[in-house]
Amino acid sequence: MSLDLAATQAFSIEVIQTLKQSGFQALWAGGCVRDLLLNRPSKDFDVATNATPDQVRDLFGHDRTLPIGASFGVITVQGGKRRGQVEVATFRTDLGYSDGRRPDEVRFTSAEEDAQRRDFTINGMFYDPIEEQVLDFVGGQRDLKAGLVRSIGNPYLRFEEDKLRMLRAVRFSSTFNFALELQTQHAIREYATHISVVSAERVAAELRRILTDEHRMIGVRMLRDLTLLDEILPEVAPVVGHALRWSETYHALQRLRTPDFRAAMAILLRYTCQRDLAETHPFKPIAPVLEVCQRLKLTNDETKTIQWLIRHEHTVRHADQVAWPKLQRLLIEENAPLLIEVGRAIQTSRYNSSTGVEYAESRMSLPEEDLNPDPLLAGNDLIQAGFKPGPRFQSLLEAIRDEQLEKRIHTKAEALAFAETHWNDS
Repeated sequence: MSLDLAATQAFSIEVIQTLKQSGFQALWAGGCVRDLLLNRPSKDFDVATNATPDQVRDLFGHDRTLPIGASFGVITVQGGKRRGQVEVATFRTDLGYSDGRRPDEVRFTSAEEDAQRRDFTINGMFYDPIEEQVLDFVGGQRDLKAGLVRSIGNPYLRFEEDKLRMLRAVRFSSTFNFALELQTQHAIREYATHISVVSAERVAAELRRILTDEHRMIGVRMLRDLTLLDEILPEVAPVVGHALRWSETYHALQRLRTPDFRAAMAILLRYTCQRDLAETHPFKPIAPVLEVCQRLKLTNDETKTIQWLIRHEHTVRHADQVAWPKLQRLLIEENAPLLIEVGRAIQTSRYNSSTGVEYAESRMSLPEEDLNPDPLLAGNDLIQAGFKPGPRFQSLLEAIRDEQLEKRIHTKAEALAFAETHWNDS
């Protein structure tokens, strides 16, 4: 059974009602309040309360609660498969951030003081869904109306506490198409080099969210302007410094219609490995791209697909000039639609004809028997015909397949005859 967001929202209100009926203050907190005021859907409905973690567990039962974040005042209340779970956090203030991520110690406090520890004003509001009342101690409503991302209090302190907030600032600003407050910008530029202390997984998670949003090009431009791009993707620095290549990369991201992280990364990295691409065997990793993917700890699928897209985007952009067997082998791959989308985005960013991409797309829509007909011969057929397996076997099968795709041979007998001739001539 899949998670029902409406049911999760209703469950979070039920949690709030239970807390309030027991004499505690309980409110929605953070992103769900922002999304509510922006009339946007929200996936998480976090609850903040003055009940302590032990009181929350006692109220909802130890069998329905998880104390995973109890040391930071957070208890997870479980609502079942359909309703999901809700995080209930005790109002707190944080005392020190030695690791630049988590507080060294927390002290339980009031809603007003709790708001002061949060990252940005638009994320620092509370909402009572029972009374339908906003509690705003940080000017979040004002900044929402102004379309502004602003740190709560001193931005230098906020980024000193958690360096990842710099990337979150870019994400919120680009996702909502909000301006980034000037002092917050200055603090990010000053602290940009500190992003290196953040784990690769957390950096990659923010980068995914930036690059898969419809305003991804705004996010990338902000990363560049705030010098964060140099820190998280130094391989792209030469592209940023090359006006024509950067313009093409930027506009290709803008024209990318598919919100896919792998496609966006392929566009960002394609110019960083042109020499390596020319010198690397088609079945070997592209060293600069592999290094980036490993550093960011991307999945094997992401790493493989990004390299595949970079290796073949030129072919699909000029598909009308490519031999059909070569093109066919690309179009039957699982990620062929993504390759076509990347090719289109790059080609149109250069204001060049997209005839090649359109041709590839038309060929991919062929009936299965034309796009990917069953091979006329397999290895066992050659063995039965008396051919001895060896290094030439695979190249012979590929040559037979090419002839079949070009419709120069049509039957198994013709394929065997071709094999005899090709074997004897080689």
